[in-house]
Amino acid sequence: MNLDTSLANTSHPGAPGPNELVPSRYAVQVGDIEVLVVSDGVLPLPTAMLAHNIEPAVRATWLKDMFLPPDAYDWALNVVVVRSGDRTILVDAGLGLDPDLHLPRAGQLIKRLEAAGIDLASVTDVVLTHMHMDHIGGLLVDGVKDRLRPDLRIHVSAAEVKFWEAPDFSHVSMPPGFPDALRSTAKRFVKEYRSQLRTFEEEYEVAPGVVVTRTGGHTPGHSVVRVASGGDRLTFAGDLVFAVGFEHPEWYNGFEHDPEESARVRIRLLRELAETGGLLVATHLPFPSVGHVAANGDAFRWVPVFWDY
Repeated sequence: MNLDTSLANTSHPGAPGPNELVPSRYAVQVGDIEVLVVSDGVLPLPTAMLAHNIEPAVRATWLKDMFLPPDAYDWALNVVVVRSGDRTILVDAGLGLDPDLHLPRAGQLIKRLEAAGIDLASVTDVVLTHMHMDHIGGLLVDGVKDRLRPDLRIHVSAAEVKFWEAPDFSHVSMPPGFPDALRSTAKRFVKEYRSQLRTFEEEYEVAPGVVVTRTGGHTPGHSVVRVASGGDRLTFAGDLVFAVGFEHPEWYNGFEHDPEESARVRIRLLRELAETGGLLVATHLPFPSVGHVAANGDAFRWVPVFWDY
C-alpha cells in the first residue's frame, strides 16, 4: 500500500479539508494486521426503515429515547481497508455516485482513500459483503476501474452473484426507487467486473488472518469478514447489525431480503461477539463503528471503544 504514513497513524487526520468537519478515517491494530475504517459519508433514510414488523409508536419511542429525529436520520456508511502481509484488501466500496437518488453526502470513499494516502493501484483484493449499491457503487465511479490493478481479485459469495440474476424484493420495505436502483447497479457491476470476480461457497481466506464467511440473511449471499492475529479479533459485519439491532435484534430492517433469517443470523453473531469479546465494525453503525458487544438479558448492549488518539 502506498501510504505517506502507516495505517496506524492515519487515525490522526490533522487539519480537515474544506468540507470535512469531522474525521473520516480511524485506524485499528489487530495483532499484526492493520485495519482502517473509512467513512463513505451518510445517507438520510426514513426511520421506518429501522423496523417494519413493529407498531410505529414503539419505533417512535426508541427514536425518542435515542435523541434521534422521528422521520428520517443519517445512516452511516463505513468500509474498511485491511493490510495483511503483502495484501491490501478493500472490504466493500461504498455508494459511489447516483445523482438520481439525490444523496450528495454519500459516495465519499474514493476521495477519502486519497486523503488517507491510499493508492487505488495498491489494492490487491476487494471483498464484498453483498451487492447492494452502497457496497459496490464506489467501483463504478467514472475513472476508478482504470486506476485499479488489472489482476485485482473481487471476492463475493457465489450465492450473492446468483441472487442478483433475478433478485426477490417481496419481503423488503424500501423507499420508492431503491429496488430498481439496486437491481440495475448490481447488473452493471457484474457486467463490468465479471472477469475479476472470485466466488466462494461458504468461506474463503483472502489473506493470512482475513477470512470471509457467508452468513445469508440480509441477502442470500451476505458475508462477514473476520480478522484475527495475535489473539486479537475484529469482525466486519456488513449489514447484519444496525444501531437498533442490539436492543431489538428481532426488528426487521427494510433492506433485508429475508428478515426472519436476518434476525436469526444477527442474534447468532451478537452472541458470538459477546462471548469472545472481539471487536465489531459494521457498515451502518455511527462512525467509526468500532466497539464491543455485551449481553443484556435476552438482548445486547453496544459498547463503543474509547477513541485512541
